[in-house]
Amino acid sequence: MRSAELSYSERCDWLRLARTPRIGPVSFARLLARFGSAEAAINALPGLARTSGSPRPAIPPRERAEAEIDAIDRAGVRLLAHCEPDFPHALACIPAPPPLILVKGRLELATRPCCAMVGARNASAAGLRFSRQLAHGLGSAGIVIVSGLARGIDGAAHAGALETGTIAVLAGGLDYIYPPEHYELHHAIAQQGLLVSEVALGCLPTARDFPRRNRLISGLSSGVLVVEAAVKSGSLITARFAAEQGREVMAVPGSPLDPRARGGNQLLRDGAHLIESVEDVLAILENTPAIEREGLEPGHDGNGLEDEALEVVDWPMPDQTSDIPAPADPVDRVRALLSPTPISADELSRQAAIPAGAIGAIILELEMAGEVNILPGGLLQANQSS
Repeated sequence: MRSAELSYSERCDWLRLARTPRIGPVSFARLLARFGSAEAAINALPGLARTSGSPRPAIPPRERAEAEIDAIDRAGVRLLAHCEPDFPHALACIPAPPPLILVKGRLELATRPCCAMVGARNASAAGLRFSRQLAHGLGSAGIVIVSGLARGIDGAAHAGALETGTIAVLAGGLDYIYPPEHYELHHAIAQQGLLVSEVALGCLPTARDFPRRNRLISGLSSGVLVVEAAVKSGSLITARFAAEQGREVMAVPGSPLDPRARGGNQLLRDGAHLIESVEDVLAILENTPAIEREGLEPGHDGNGLEDEALEVVDWPMPDQTSDIPAPADPVDRVRALLSPTPISADELSRQAAIPAGAIGAIILELEMAGEVNILPGGLLQANQSS
């Protein structure tokens, strides 16, 4: 496919075709390969539907595409097609890349070496601290951190790499801030980092948008590092995409007593690289071959109307849209952050956003309930026998 800027008219046609229901990245690529342009594919779709007995495709009118492009321009956002030179190279190299993405911020970050960091939303205090430190260290070594701006590990990774470079891939529109407590982080990334999405501005994410987002997270990166993840989690979907895209898969080992570590430990059993430090990640990325286009041509079966981009029916599919907020009760917040990995009271106070003067009373309450062990040196550990 050519590498040149689309004209305004071509951009409208690409947008109309990409926004047509049931046309996903695979179908989009097949239609372009068969008809040569988005305009020709749009003209051919009604006939294809009649031939196959499918319902008439609901192709958005040109006026709607023009209105969306105007809204994108007013928001200071860029719309990039995968045939254009500014489209991130690594993402263009995955099988059936997204036809269009919206970006806001420093697009040049996507040209630098990137590593994805993903993990549990209900992360432990130790996992959050390690993620933030690891992201900061990798950023200082020139690695851009890619994640999904979710609660927990994602947010910690973005925060750790904010000064050095981070990319947030969103399941909803670039202007939809989720979770709400990441309002400041979202805006900071728009200014200092890069926001990426393949859905229109103003769109609220649906359940199927999260696996699509995870595919872009791995696609932008040379490798994916899982810090904490349950066995059935979106992080493992990201890791599976990474393996299918030829990216490195890495995981931080965790306690077998902590359910949040079981997904990462499973990846290690399946052959993922074991990560304990910044140096471990750098050693793997330095030996990773440059990302190149696979040269995959769209298949010739089917009538071009089906969305075959994501075959995820046999994958663990958590309801990622029901992202439960952090507990409001201070005791519950501390309880959720405790894990078999020892943590200091000061770190627990920071992660729970509870004043240091109040954390002692909460720890005493949990100790009396048999839920926390106080180790030599004052470190705190969840009591797994309680």
